[in-house]
Amino acid sequence: MNHNAAMKLSGLLLRQVGRGALSTSTFRAFATEGSRHPGGGLAWLGAPMAGTRTKATLASPDAKESEKAAVLPSSAVSSDSASKAIVSYWGIAPPKVTKEDGSAWKWNCFRPWEAYTADVSIEVEKHHAPKTFMDKFAYYTVQTLKIPVGLLFQRRHMCHAMLLETVAAVPGMVGGMLLHCKSLRRFEHSGGWIKALLEEAENERMHLMTFIEVARPKWYERALVFAVQGVFVNAYFLAYVISPKLAHRIVGYLEEEAVISYTEFLKDLDNGTFENMPAPAIAIDYWRLPPDSTLRDVIVVIRADEAHHRDLNHYASDIQCQGQELKQAPAPIGYH
Repeated sequence: MNHNAAMKLSGLLLRQVGRGALSTSTFRAFATEGSRHPGGGLAWLGAPMAGTRTKATLASPDAKESEKAAVLPSSAVSSDSASKAIVSYWGIAPPKVTKEDGSAWKWNCFRPWEAYTADVSIEVEKHHAPKTFMDKFAYYTVQTLKIPVGLLFQRRHMCHAMLLETVAAVPGMVGGMLLHCKSLRRFEHSGGWIKALLEEAENERMHLMTFIEVARPKWYERALVFAVQGVFVNAYFLAYVISPKLAHRIVGYLEEEAVISYTEFLKDLDNGTFENMPAPAIAIDYWRLPPDSTLRDVIVVIRADEAHHRDLNHYASDIQCQGQELKQAPAPIGYH
């Protein structure tokens, strides 16, 4: 970027920062001017992410409008446009993302490249037989915890699923955070386990985002989530610090119960006890389902996700049982 262009952009930015916020036209002018000079501006903001799973188009600003805004003095900017500050954390307008067909992407909780197709061929009835004392402790702990949950929800599958997902999304985040801190303390790699556990947490959260499109929790169910999450986050944190092997085994058995719960959900959908309504749009986009998919199709892919989480956590616990660090056995790739 030459000296004159740099001075022009600096002056433009300083005038706008003095007003308290960057306007849309100013940001576009900065991005456009910078893109005309190698290494300058914020041209990288419009670049698509590398390694995307699906094609996503980022809408670029109009060049003529940007160029015109770049040469206009601050006094020429209308008070109306200057008052419309960009609504984002850093004052920068997010890129417009579109689907492959050109339609607008409406979800801000995930992007097209984070969508995937679930592997529903996984064995859902698999069970890890508890052998050691720690395995039995983990298994009977989960069996004890499911008794009050079963009495509370019985066959109210949607409410049960929402509570289940608010809990199931915790272990991956807690475990990933602790492994992240451990990696920093020891100055060593994690074998991919940090990313695997965080992806598990995100996948579980997307299950919840799907269910709240179908049913809204009542006030006492929200209160129950606060109480359960407050206890479970701290309990699992301590369990993972004391014994990652035990923590992963507990999650493995929790996921086994989740698979059983969704299997019962499917039975009630098949016999007509629960209405098989159309699938939410968020589920169709996230799992790349056909447009005419139903709630049953969504439960099938969610159950497959839970089965993959089950196998991942039992595998992680087995590694710990063999006295190995997680980093010594790379995490499975694409475990979804």
